[in-house]
This record gives sequence, C-alpha cells and structure tokens, in this order.
Amino acid sequence: MSQQNNLDHPKLDLHSRTGTNADTLQRAILDNLFYIQGRFPDVATPHDWYQAVAYTVRDRQLHRWVKTAQTYKKQKSRSVCYLSAEFLIGPMLGSNLVNLGIEDEVREALSALGQDLDVLLEQEPEPGLGNGGLGRLAACYMDSLATLEIPAIGYGIRYEFGIFHQRIENGWQKEISDQWLHLGNPWEVPRPLLTFRVNLGGHTEHYTDDHGNHRVRWEPERVVLGVAHDTPIIGYGVNNTNLLRLWKAEAEQSFDFEAFNTGDYYAAVEEKVKSETISKVLYPNDEAISGKTLRLEQQYFFVSCSLRDMIRIHLQQEPDLSNFHEKFAAQLNDTHPAIAVAELMRLLVDEHHMDWNPAWSVASRTFSYTNHTLLPEALETWSLPLLQQVLPRHVEIIYEINMRFMDQVRVLTHDVCGAVTRLSIIEEGEPKRVRMANLACVGSHAINGVAALHTELLKKTTLNDFHNLWPEKFLNVTNGVTPRRFLLLSNPKQSKLISDRIGEGWITDLEKLRGLEAHLDDAGFREDWRRVKRENKEALAKLLKERTYVDVDPQSLFSVQAKRIHEYKRQHLHLLYVVTLYNRIINNPNLSMAPRVHILGGKAAPGYAMAKLFIKLAHAVGEMVNRDQMVGDRLKLVFFPNFNVKNAQRIYPAADLSEQISTAGFEASGTGNMKFSMNGALTIGTLDGANVEIREVVGDENFFLFGMTAEEVVHLKTNGYHPRHYYDGNAELRAAMDLIASGYFSHGEADVFKPLIDNLLEHDPFMVLADYEAYCHAQSQVDDLWAQPDLWTRKSILNVARIGKFSSDRAIREYCEKIWKVQPTPVD
Repeated sequence: MSQQNNLDHPKLDLHSRTGTNADTLQRAILDNLFYIQGRFPDVATPHDWYQAVAYTVRDRQLHRWVKTAQTYKKQKSRSVCYLSAEFLIGPMLGSNLVNLGIEDEVREALSALGQDLDVLLEQEPEPGLGNGGLGRLAACYMDSLATLEIPAIGYGIRYEFGIFHQRIENGWQKEISDQWLHLGNPWEVPRPLLTFRVNLGGHTEHYTDDHGNHRVRWEPERVVLGVAHDTPIIGYGVNNTNLLRLWKAEAEQSFDFEAFNTGDYYAAVEEKVKSETISKVLYPNDEAISGKTLRLEQQYFFVSCSLRDMIRIHLQQEPDLSNFHEKFAAQLNDTHPAIAVAELMRLLVDEHHMDWNPAWSVASRTFSYTNHTLLPEALETWSLPLLQQVLPRHVEIIYEINMRFMDQVRVLTHDVCGAVTRLSIIEEGEPKRVRMANLACVGSHAINGVAALHTELLKKTTLNDFHNLWPEKFLNVTNGVTPRRFLLLSNPKQSKLISDRIGEGWITDLEKLRGLEAHLDDAGFREDWRRVKRENKEALAKLLKERTYVDVDPQSLFSVQAKRIHEYKRQHLHLLYVVTLYNRIINNPNLSMAPRVHILGGKAAPGYAMAKLFIKLAHAVGEMVNRDQMVGDRLKLVFFPNFNVKNAQRIYPAADLSEQISTAGFEASGTGNMKFSMNGALTIGTLDGANVEIREVVGDENFFLFGMTAEEVVHLKTNGYHPRHYYDGNAELRAAMDLIASGYFSHGEADVFKPLIDNLLEHDPFMVLADYEAYCHAQSQVDDLWAQPDLWTRKSILNVARIGKFSSDRAIREYCEKIWKVQPTPVD
C-alpha cells in the first residue's frame, strides 16, 4: 500500500497515534522507550528517557512532514533551497516542543512517569554544525521559513565532528573533538537510497556525439557517494514542516577484500577512510595543501548532491529543465557554495545536454548570493592549480563563463580604470586564482548585504565594480533572529511577562512587542521586569560558579561580550577597560563605582594565535582581579567556556549590557546584538553592522554609542594612523597596557602577552587605541544610568518593545518579496 493510501485509509487514525494530550504522549514515550531503546523504566538512564521523548516528538513532526511534502508536490510550489556550509541548529528538543506547542503536555506526561523534562533537556548534545553567526543565521531562517509556511529545503553537510568543544587549561584554549553523533541522533532520518555519485579529480574528454554536437565527458580519479540525512524543521503554530537535508560522504566500495586477503589491511579500508573524510569535520585546518583540498572537496560535494537532488525533484513533475528556475530559488549563503554556479552549468550542459545560452539563463535566474563580509582578504579564492586538480571540468566552465562575462564588461565599461581586471573571475598572479565572490556575483540575479551599512559599504568598496555594472542586482536584507528560540524558549519568564500584558501575537509578529510601551508607567510591571532579570542573573551566577568556580553577585551589572574571538570584534578593548577599572580601584581603594561582572565567551579558530592569546589574557586578568580582596565584589571578570547555542540561551537573558564594540565598517551585521537587545540588555556599541539600525529603532537615548564612524576609520587609516600617539596621550590607557606588558597578570613572565601589546602599539589594525577614550566615556554613562534602576528598567523595556524589526520572520518576508518571489503554501 502506498504512503498516500496509508494516510487516507479510513481505518488508520494517525492522529490518535500522534496525539498531543498528556495521556497519549505518556503512552508514546513508554512505547519508544521499549521499542526503540529496548529499555524499561526501572533500568532506563536519563539519556534513554531523552531519546524516547525525542522520538515521540519526532513522530509528531513526521506526520506533519509527510503531509507537507504531499501538499507542496500537489500544488507544485516554488521552493527555496538554502545552500549553506553551516547550520548551527542548536539542541532540537526544546525548540520542537515550543514550535509544536506541547511543552506543558510533555512535562505532565513525564511527571507522571517520574521524570523531569529539564533534566532530560540537558542530555541532548549540541549539533556543532556551524562556527558562529553564519550557521546560526541559517538555522534561524529555516525556523522562519517553516513558520511563514514557505516551501523550503536547507542543504548542507552532515559533519561527523562539528565545531570543537572548548576546554580551558591554565587559561589556554584547548580544542576537544565534538562527538555529537556518538550516542545517535533521534532527529534525523537516514535516506540510504537517496544517494548521488560525486566525481573528484581526473580529467575531461571532449568529443562529438552522434548528432554532431560538441560534448565533454569527465573521467574522475575517484568517486564519493553522498547519502542524504533528513531533519524535519517544523514551524511555530502551523502544520508546515520543511526539510533540512544534510549529506554524508561514503565510499563506493567500503572494503577491498583482495587487499585484505593479501594482508594489506590498511588498503582494505583506505577508500572508505578517504571518502568519509569529506564529511568528517567542520572546516578542517586549511593551512596545509591537504586541508585546502579537503575544504574544496567539501564545498563541491554538498552543492553537487544538492543540485542533483533539486533536479531529481523537478523532473518528477516536469519533462525537462527549461523552467528549473521557476521551481527553485537557490540562495548561496556566502561564497562556500559558490561553486554551485559552475556545477549547475555542468549538469545542464554536460548531463542534460542543454545549449549554453539557455542553460546560463536558467542558472543565473536560479541563484542569488548573500555576502557576509567587507574584508577583501576574507573573500574566498582558490588557486587555479588546486581547482584544476580537484574539479577539472569546472575550471573549463569557469573560463567559459569568464570569457563571455569579460566580453560583456568590455562593452559596458570600455575598461575604465581597469574594471575588467578587477571584475574578472580569474585573478592574475602566480599562481592564478579563482575569485568565488566574483563567480557568485556573475552567476546570481540578486546580491544582498545583511545590514543597511554593510550593503552600502559593499556598493562603495568591496563589490563596487559589480555595483557600477549592475546596480539593479544589489539590495539589502538586514539579518534577523528567531524569537521562538531566543526569547520564548530561552527566556520563558520574560516571555510570560510579555504575553500576560500584550497577548501571544508577538511570537509570530515581533512588531507587536510595541504594545509594551503602553505599560512603561506601570510601576508593578517595571518591578516584575526587574525581578525576571534578577532571577535570570541568579541562574547564570549559579552556572558560572559550577563552570568557572567564580562567585559573582547577581546584583552587579552584568556586562557581556559573547561571540567568536576575533581582533576586529575587539575583545582586547573590553579587556583594557577591565584592567583600567582594576587600576582605578588599586589607586583609590575608596572608589565609588557600579559593581560590575564582565563576562566574556567565544571560541578562537584553532590556528588563530592572537585570538587564543586574548583568551589567555582574559583568564589571566580574571585570575588576578577575582582574588584581589581590595577589589572584592566591585569587579569580576569571568570567561564562560564553550560558548554555543545551548550556553547562549542561558547568557542572553541574564545580560544587562551588551558589548558590541567592533571597529566601524568591519562587522557585516551581527546577530548577537539582536539577541541581547531582545532579552532586555542595553547596548554599548559602535556604528557598525546592524548596531546602526538597532540604535535607530530603540532610540539614540537607549543606546550607549561611542567610537569612530566607518568613514572616520577610513580617513584615519588613509592619512596615517599612529597608535603610539594615543598610548602616549592617555595616562589610563598607558597604565593598563604597561601593567599587562610588565607580566603582572602572567606571574612575572613579561613575554607572554608581548605579541598582543606590540601589535597594538606598532600596528593596531582595528584601532583599539583610537577608540579607547570614547569607550571609557561611554562606560561612565553606563555607570550613571545603572545608578538609576527605574530609568534603566524603562530603557530595557523599550529595547525589547522596539526590537521587532530584527525578527528572522521579517528578513524572510523580505527575501521572499525582493529576491525569491515565493508565496506561502499553507498545509491543512
């Protein structure tokens, strides 16, 4: 009997099997504990119970998922395909309970079984399928696509080992492998029959077919299989359940019996090991050529599987691929999937025998490209010899694309000021390199930045030549975050307080938070708001004690900077201020100041020495400050280890002050700034990324602004920046840097932090010293406001009330309207 017939069969009541009342859920949990875990309650571990609950919740997703797939197929819906090397989805159980609206029923069912849902939530490992903001953005967008009833598939890689676990040893970051799959993943559905062969290496053969057409055959050196693993993504309060399809790499032949029988045991499994390496780890170290090769193979592997899957779906209902772009809108999330432009051309021309021009018309109307960086050095390029070695056919296609594009450019620009050279996909040099951002721009019908400032700077700087050529392609879609995970799930007390006052409509229409402004003058509401924040801070203080052994006072101002460790994000500016406060207390033991707890968190890339040195410095300063009895509870510095989605959900609700202090003109958007503000933190920040728009909507008076503008940064650099001038001219800055350089925080070893101090004094590429004085002044304004708790509370409420613009729902609506031209397809 077909699946369709099963669902429609009058004697099968799937709703009774996947009901959501407490009694049905209790029975289902026990069934899954027995039939899937092979356990009975008396011997079941907490992880067994977690798995049983997870499968119970997944069953309710699958019922909606199948119905969703049927609806999309029947209505021939245009679908969004989000191509991303990262999907930092976070733990799924809590999020799925919220979106299904069954958290209370599951709690009741578990309570009857003697289990605590909060304990079971802690059993779930973090799927480390992303590095930071890029992957978390992709996950937020998948949540919003489903909630807005937009047909969508997220395509990526099923990394066996995700972003590393961060362990701190003697203040230094140590990377521990992330074995998130070692106990199984109840949320995914393996599809072993949905497999594609992916070619790598080898050479091409040109020939003429029986009809006189020029054809190209790719003879690969080796072939890897891509096997689909599906995770259902359910929307909030709707039946639509979309698909996150991640590809796992496997060998065509896992075991070589001939090699085994001759005693060569390594050769017997060599192909399996080599093939599976492709989906083994997120972002391998690419300093060596082997790492670069693997990273290129990863990118090609997932886009090849994804595009062929899209073609497979299309051809189920259409006779050919001439209208492929009408069925799918494919978004390139940064340049990692940019090779998809050449791969789709290969598939259309080589495998489906389309002529070049119609194939290019289809491909360029299928893709759109999101740029996430303003740093030219961060725009991905690949050496031509490496690309030739791994993807020989794609080099030919890229040259053909570039030749036709260059002809067009010469006509349109007459090569004014060398535009042809700058626009070329091929960068001249030794060796030549392929510019992936240029390929993405040429092969996409739309190019977007991720914040208003970012997009304008893209037009003026990084992608200026493309904007001059195709201004109509450029538009802005400011990033957003899902309020379901980052407010409703992570801050239930504040969410309840909001809903009790203005109803629950804000959960899917965040602009409705504006209704909170009507309650600003309600003293009882303000007191409740302070109480919720205090309880969240108490919870974080308890966790900090468990994780770092540092006692902090929840009555203190919690100032938080939690994000990837990078020089342009300027964690060292934050540390210099903490050292400055420490010096003030030492020099004036009777100093009156707002008690502060400064909290840092984030991971440094394994090969990023300076970022790792920041982490060491943070621990070194914290060790000295936190034990100094003269300081007491007036100042604490804590580094929260292993910052990830699960830990972020504990940190955002407890923050009083959000540190968004990157150098203006360097942060594309940021999303942590949105999450902090959504949870009632006030922001101290520069006019960088989405800070600009956050300040506009929450009000200048509710944002602590400091520092140079992007234009002033460029002007100072252009006219010669001399960091020693600021060091010599500011006694507090000089004292803070000298104390670090003296070895005071490193047990007398002056050389430990010498690279950091020397870099600031001689280069200071992100102008930390130039913005130091303004930063300290803004922090003084923070202290003044903290001394007025009622006024601080008002501003905290206003930050939440006016943050509605930064919902990922708004961002997805803009993508749908401006770029994808996709309409909702509700599922009954």
